[in-house]
Amino acid sequence: MSTLAIKFEPLAVDVVFTDTMLRVVLADGREVSSPLAWFPRLLNATDEQRRNWRLIGGGIGIHWESIDEDISVESLLSVQ
Repeated sequence: MSTLAIKFEPLAVDVVFTDTMLRVVLADGREVSSPLAWFPRLLNATDEQRRNWRLIGGGIGIHWESIDEDISVESLLSVQ
């Protein structure tokens, strides 16, 4: 008997900030957290700039236009 490995691409559905952390909620229910210190543009952004994000590529990444920042979900998962 063999099994078939199914690879899926993790997709973001929501982004939440605390004073020190970036939290990304994935479509499969997982949440990934990373320190804001890892992302200087987000760390130095205003609350309004942080809230002004949009999903790109159907959720494979997150984009902040006003601070020219892009973060891929895959990169967040690879450093955990």
